[in-house]
This record gives sequence, structure tokens and C-alpha cells, in this order.
Amino acid sequence: MDGSLFLIQSLNGLQLGVLLFLLASGLTLTFGIMDLVNLAHGSLYMIGAFLAAWLTIALDSFVTGVVLALPLTALVAWLLEISIVRRLYPRDHLDHILATFGLILCLDTLVHLAFGPEGYSVPLPGYLDGQVPLFGDALFPTYRLVIIAAGLLIAMGLYWVVRYTRMGMLIRAGAANRTMAAALGVNIEGLFTGVFVLGSVLAGLAGMLIAPIGGVSIGMGNDMIITAFVVVIVGGVGSMKGAFAVAILIGLIDTLGRSFLDDLLKLVMETSTAETVAPAVSSMLIYILMAVILSLRPQGLFPPVARSG
Repeated sequence: MDGSLFLIQSLNGLQLGVLLFLLASGLTLTFGIMDLVNLAHGSLYMIGAFLAAWLTIALDSFVTGVVLALPLTALVAWLLEISIVRRLYPRDHLDHILATFGLILCLDTLVHLAFGPEGYSVPLPGYLDGQVPLFGDALFPTYRLVIIAAGLLIAMGLYWVVRYTRMGMLIRAGAANRTMAAALGVNIEGLFTGVFVLGSVLAGLAGMLIAPIGGVSIGMGNDMIITAFVVVIVGGVGSMKGAFAVAILIGLIDTLGRSFLDDLLKLVMETSTAETVAPAVSSMLIYILMAVILSLRPQGLFPPVARSG
């Protein structure tokens, strides 16, 4: 196995992991605290990407596009929460699933009408479009390193907010015992709105960061949201630490599996068979991991303190 290739693919896996964490952390907040099953979370990922792409092209600046797209994504999330989502809080999970699935279809159509059917390719500025030498002849894209650094900084910032700020105290109080928190004067409605907007902005930011790599297209969040739910469930519903650990683990397993599984299988089976089997098995590795972990730890790797109310 080539050491430089392994390092490059490990960094690619880490980059995928931090993007998954940004998406899954929003789900962790909304599902773990608000008990809301929001299938349309991936639509905010898509909307953030489209807004950043459109602004980047219009203003000829990727950084400015992202900075302006963040408050616009927050505005979209706020409008969705006050008009539709807050009416789902008292309903059961089946109603959440049906309503947010319908919301996916509506948002896909609105994005189609607003931005057109073709999607966007997002150009990077020159200072982000180069490569960084690792060791030997190995090179790694500068922008992917920026994503890794930004994702890790945001993860640390989220931990600080949840752990050490007043907003974090209210979030933890609402998660631990919603009824008691309301009785003590916590504005649960305002808290839920803030949490939903924060989670949506994190999803939108993940879409903005991936846009220059994978492009922007309608429905781009639909596949990612499935993996994000796996992260939330395996990590422990409501556990930010679990979401981070499992997102990184899944990013590494998925990337390294797709890169090296065929080489490993060739050690125990014929080359032609390994090349046939490896793509199918590598695409299932995430779900195999989920089945194994949940069979051993049904509450997830890092279950939060049980909540009531």
C-alpha cells in the first residue's frame, strides 16, 4: 500500500467527516432537543449551497458569497420554522416524516424556479485553488485542508457554545427536561426557533463548503441526509460528541474502503472476483458499521443523559 496515497485518502476521509458533522450536528440539535424528525434538513444544505453559488458568481468572490449566504440561509430557516415547522412539534414522528418529506418536494421546486434546473459550478479564488506538499511527491488540495480546518474549528466552537454559554445551558436544560425548563421561565418556543435556525445554518454551511468540489444541483442534500441520520443514530441521539466521533469514523471508513478494499480482497480471492465484489461491499460499509455498533450499543456510542418532559 502506497503510504502517500493512504495519507491523501485519509485526509479526504477527514474532510468528508467534518462535512458530515456540520450536517449531522444540526440534526443532533433538532432531533435530540426538539424531538423533530426533519427529513428536509438536507434541503437547507442545498439552499445554502445554491445561495453561496449564486452570490459567488454574481459578486465574483467565494468568501463574500459564503458570508452573505449564511444570514440568508438563517432567514429561510426562520421563515420555515415560524410558518410550518413549529406546528409539527406536538405531533408524532410519522407526521414529522410525512410533512418534512412534502417540504423537500416544495423546496426542490422553489429552488428550481428561483435558480433554474442546471445547477452551478462554483469557482475558487486563486489562493484556495492550489495544492499543498505533504511529503515526497504527495500533494493535497489547499481548499480541502481549509474545509478540514474550518470544520474542526466549528466543532470546537459548538462544543464551547453548548458547554459554557447561557444559550448552551438553555439547550441542555431543554434537552434534559423540557417541562421543568418551561416551568422555570425558559422561553421554549424561542429556544426551539433558535436551535432550528442554528442547525439549518450549519447544514447550509456544509453545502456552501462542498459546492466548489461537487457542484450545486437540485436534490443534492437527499443522499447526504441519509448518512447524516446514520451519524446521529450511531453516535447517540442528541450527543454532539457522538455525532463528531461517528462522522469522522464514517468519513474515514467510506473513503478508505472505496480506495483500498479491492486490494485487501485480492489477498483472499481472485482478482476478478475482488474487483467485482469490492464496489458493492464498500458502498455498504457505513450500514454494516451501523448494524454492528447498534447491535452492541443500542443507544449509540455516546448516548446523552436521558431526558424527560
